[in-house]
Amino acid sequence: MQKLLVLMLVWSVTMVEAAVNDKNSEAIFAAGCFWCIQEAFHKMDGVISTEVGYTGGRVANPTYEQVSKETTGHREAIRVVFDPKVTSYEKLLVRFWQNVDALDDKGQFCDKGESYKSAIYYNSNEQKSLANTSKEKISELMGQKVVTDVTKASKFYSAEDYHQQYHLKNPLRYKYYKFRCGRTQRLEQLWGKVALEFWESMFYN
Repeated sequence: MQKLLVLMLVWSVTMVEAAVNDKNSEAIFAAGCFWCIQEAFHKMDGVISTEVGYTGGRVANPTYEQVSKETTGHREAIRVVFDPKVTSYEKLLVRFWQNVDALDDKGQFCDKGESYKSAIYYNSNEQKSLANTSKEKISELMGQKVVTDVTKASKFYSAEDYHQQYHLKNPLRYKYYKFRCGRTQRLEQLWGKVALEFWESMFYN
């Protein structure tokens, strides 16, 4: 009986550690239109999967129509599952900052409203510290106040199937929307054609 209790205790500790590791290999971001941020993370080395959805609000199981009406408190977001042996949370933060207008307090690009505001949702104290450090350095780099929120992650609700990998399912419509929204143009205005290696050396060396 005693051996059984010990085995159960070891199993419980292992499961807790696994849960922590799972959390540390998950990142959640809000960056305006979730179609666009999914494209940005989709082919990144070390990313296992991406899923768009809604988070940060007060309504359970929200629909796209509800979130779009700005009555739920949710934001369009992406959940990124990554292999920490291949990439890092810091590199995901770099990719995030490269794809948001960190100065826009009304939304992102052509999309305005609470549901389109940018945010980093942390799953651990380590992620919180890294996110805040990167935010401070972005603010220093730009010489302006960064309005992106850094807040504790809450329940993430998966978006409808037709939103998942929209850039692959509807490439022409997606490219037209992205161009008309001025996303690429604004990002080039903010950052120019800065190499990923430069960003990494700026923030994490």
